[in-house]
Amino acid sequence: MSARPAPDLPPLRETVRAHGLSASKALGQNFLFDEQLLDRIAAIPGGLNGATVFEVGPGPGGLTRALLRAGAKVIAVERDDRCLPLLAELSEAFPEQLTVIADDAMAVDVDAVTGGAPYHIVANLPYNVGTALFTRWLEPAAWPPQWRSLTLMFQLEVAERIVAPVGTDAYGRLAVLAQWRSNAKIAMKVHRSAFTPPPKVMSAIVHVTPGDEPAGVDAKRLAKLTEKGFGQRRKMLRQSLKGVEGAVAAAEAIGIDPTRRAETVSVAEWVELTRRLGG
Repeated sequence: MSARPAPDLPPLRETVRAHGLSASKALGQNFLFDEQLLDRIAAIPGGLNGATVFEVGPGPGGLTRALLRAGAKVIAVERDDRCLPLLAELSEAFPEQLTVIADDAMAVDVDAVTGGAPYHIVANLPYNVGTALFTRWLEPAAWPPQWRSLTLMFQLEVAERIVAPVGTDAYGRLAVLAQWRSNAKIAMKVHRSAFTPPPKVMSAIVHVTPGDEPAGVDAKRLAKLTEKGFGQRRKMLRQSLKGVEGAVAAAEAIGIDPTRRAETVSVAEWVELTRRLGG
C-alpha cells in the first residue's frame, strides 16, 4: 500500500503563531519547527507506512506531521488543551490517520489503546516524565512486547546513561534495564538551538528494539534489584543489597564479590544474580 500524497500545510511555526501558542515550561515543552529534521527522526524506525505509532506529548504536532507524512496511523496523547485545536486541524488534513487522546500519558495503557496490534513508539518526550515512561515500557512481563521499537528524544545525558557500558560514569540502572533484553543505541544528536525555546542542554534520539530475553529472569525482580543496587551506588553491594533477602549470598555464590559497587556489575551479572534469586 502506497502512502497517500501529503497535504500542503502551512509551516508549523506559522500555525503555532496563528494559534498564539507558546511552549509551557511547567509541562517540559520545547517545540521543534525544522520539518527536515522531524522527517529524519520519523525515518529512524524504518518504514512506517500503514504502521501504528504511539506518540506522547505531540504539542503543536511537529513530529506528528512527519509521522503522518510517512504514512503512519498515529495515536497521540496530549495533556495540554491548548494544543488540541492544532492537532484537530492535523486530523482533518490526514483523514483516518490521527487519533488524539486528551490525557496524561502516565495514565494511558498503550497496549489497550492500540487494540492489541504491534506498534512503534516515537516521541519527543517531555523532560519531566521521559524516564518514568521509558522504564515502564521496558518492564512488561510478556516478552517480546507489543511495541516493535522505541524512538525517543531525551536530554543527551539521559541518552548516554541508557547506552552506557559497565564501568563508566554514566552506567547505572537505566543501562541495565535498557540492555538486558533490548538493543539500545543513540541514533542522532540534536543541538539545543533546534528547539524553541532552546533548552539548556543538548538532546539525543535513542532507538531501542526488543532482543532475546534471558530464560528464568523476572523483569520486576531485576528492576527491584537494580533499584536497590544503584540507589546507593557509592556503597558496596553487601550494603546496598542487604534489604533484598538472599541477594548478598546469591552474589557470592555466582562469584560476584560483595565488596564491589553496583557500577562494576555487568548487565550479564545482574541478570544472573536475578536468576539465582528465583527469577
